[in-house]
Amino acid sequence: MNATADELAGVVDLFGGLTRAELDRALAEAAFRDGGSEVDPDVLEARIDRALESFSLVAYEPPAGSAPDGVEPGEELLVAGPTAFPTVPDGAEDVPHILDIEPRRFDREALGETVRESFVATAEEAIADSDHDRIETLLDASYDVETWAPVELADERARLEDVLE
Repeated sequence: MNATADELAGVVDLFGGLTRAELDRALAEAAFRDGGSEVDPDVLEARIDRALESFSLVAYEPPAGSAPDGVEPGEELLVAGPTAFPTVPDGAEDVPHILDIEPRRFDREALGETVRESFVATAEEAIADSDHDRIETLLDASYDVETWAPVELADERARLEDVLE
């Protein structure tokens, strides 16, 4: 199974959030249920990394004392991000029942702040590298982030626009 960023987001969204190990298991189950295809761990890791770079997935570490059952304190969860159009891949519909993971809900403000911090760091890196393609992509993503979470990125957007002028 070669899941797209939107399919990764769709699987994660079925649960609210998953660790990387849980996502690996969920995709393996979905692949099995959809005809027994294999999930290449190296390909999956690269796709997760690209989904994180594009903000289709967001890495979120719940605050101390609020980690969901089955998640170690300090362990990151992957959450469907602001640029994703979550799509459940074939075979994944029943995965929540198979893995027996309760749906997870997160504080939207805390999650939004995590995404804002990641966005700012990514924007600073793109500006430092003079990566105009990445800057243009981030400009578009900034609107998605603001719609997705209660954050304001006007200052970052202005910095990105200034670099392009």
